[in-house]
Amino acid sequence: MKNKTPLLIVLGEPNSIFSELLFKLYKKKIVKKFNRPIILIGSENLLKLQMKFLKYSFKIKKINSLNLKKINLNKKHINIFNVEYKFKKTFDKISYKSKKYINDCFNIAIRLLKEKSAFGLINGPVSKTHFLEKKYLGITEYLANKTKTKNEPTMLIYNSNFSVCPITTHLPINRVSKVLSKTKIINHVKNINYFYKKKLNKKAKFAILGLNPHCESIDKISEERKIIKPAIKFLTRKKINIKGPFSADTFFSKKNISHYDIAIGMYHDQVLTPMKTIFDFNAINLTLGLPFLRVSPDHGTNNQMAGKNKSNAQSLISSISFFKKIK
Repeated sequence: MKNKTPLLIVLGEPNSIFSELLFKLYKKKIVKKFNRPIILIGSENLLKLQMKFLKYSFKIKKINSLNLKKINLNKKHINIFNVEYKFKKTFDKISYKSKKYINDCFNIAIRLLKEKSAFGLINGPVSKTHFLEKKYLGITEYLANKTKTKNEPTMLIYNSNFSVCPITTHLPINRVSKVLSKTKIINHVKNINYFYKKKLNKKAKFAILGLNPHCESIDKISEERKIIKPAIKFLTRKKINIKGPFSADTFFSKKNISHYDIAIGMYHDQVLTPMKTIFDFNAINLTLGLPFLRVSPDHGTNNQMAGKNKSNAQSLISSISFFKKIK
């Protein structure tokens, strides 16, 4: 497996359901069928204890060097680069204690990706309250800062049949209209269009939603007339296949979404609520516009279910499968 750069998986919040999902991934032998090696980045000791607690049994191989070109990676073991983490319980309540540990994990992953020693990144969920605090709206913005990305990256919730993008991410609803802009819409659509063309070899069809109910406003100037329609007009001139604005309350019917590849929404829940309703766990969270491709399963830490061995691993399986299809 020396010829192929590995896929990295940052374990994320240690007191989440993510280790359980990983074990289910290995049990289904998804990793053996994957076309390149995988390296986990996180606490080896905690992973071993969580494995024992959840009654799984896999061989773990510790990676002792960041010079991955000299390491013979294989798919018979769980390859892990150990990051020290002090803990008392196998599964505990989420707290600020894991903040430095998670940051250290990301630092190692970013270094390897920057050096072109790795192919891409999957990360487990983190607590926005405890890890990101109030500094970043989400991991999308955190990674953009860590990699010194100048342009705003794009969140894309992806399924091979249909995907959605919120122009604003984890932003309080009373601030959405204040930060919307023609430029913001144009940049996100361009990011997605480039990704579909270069990585998926597909010419994407976009639908764009309005902000106001029925795309109407009682105010003299609406966001549809001032921001959204001018953005559509500009993108159409750039030969991007985009239609709208559509009213969000009626757009997500099977008939409507069958005509498009991506729906662009103005705020987080406008598009993520119907997306999760339609596809359940069969979708993944992509960050576009970074120096590397980052994927995350489309679920949170779910601390209340940690250690119960009852969580659905489909989104993580979809994340791995996704990397098989891109160029």
